[in-house]
Amino acid sequence: MFWPITLLGALIGWLIASIPGALLGALLGQGVDRRFGLNSWAKLRDRVLGNKALMQGDELLFFLLGRLAKSGGRISEAHIQTARREMQRLQLSSTAQRAAIDAFYRGKSSGDGLREPLQRLKGRHDTAKAVLQACWRMARAQGQIDARQHELIMLWGKWMGWDAAAIVALDPSGGRRQGAPSNLGGAYEQALRLLGVRADSEPQAIKRAYRRLLSKHHPDKQAGAGATTQQVREATERTRELHNAYTLIRERRGFR
Repeated sequence: MFWPITLLGALIGWLIASIPGALLGALLGQGVDRRFGLNSWAKLRDRVLGNKALMQGDELLFFLLGRLAKSGGRISEAHIQTARREMQRLQLSSTAQRAAIDAFYRGKSSGDGLREPLQRLKGRHDTAKAVLQACWRMARAQGQIDARQHELIMLWGKWMGWDAAAIVALDPSGGRRQGAPSNLGGAYEQALRLLGVRADSEPQAIKRAYRRLLSKHHPDKQAGAGATTQQVREATERTRELHNAYTLIRERRGFR
């Protein structure tokens, strides 16, 4: 009863063996491309390397700008207009603009893998300066900078080898004079308190605390327990705060 299947398998094996290696590779490659949506070398590179594939030049800059725009919870029209002005400032070609837009929207969904590419800018004073100035402009897109955005820029500047005073001096709006938060620099401490961990806690302990609180406050769990609409909204906001706090701590400490 197994003979037909065995014969079919032998036939397929014979056909594969008769196909030249390059053609077989192309056929298999096409199947993989269709399965994973990899229709270009760039997409293959991004799938293999993740965000690090974007971590250079203008793409790195717009990745950072997307990260800043999303850090407050949502991207506004003011953020988009600021990104467009940066493209005009850099006089990007249409192809470079498409790459910048892609980097911007990838940056809004992830903040991993930034330390290494930013550290490569140490010693490249003019490039780092231009990046930080653009970051300040994006943070000021809606007029008032929040503690989270300030913390990110300070952290990125530190990775690029700048001291705190030099980073703040690049803010074109003059720091506190135009709506900077009163608790600048305290976002990291607030994040630690929110998760109930210390600055010297082990990464695994921080992860456990985050997951425990996330499970406790998750809106789906609250809804399943009979929570009101208002309570579900509050749980959703709490979950967002927990995620932002964990992301900030992870970036500051350098673990995944």
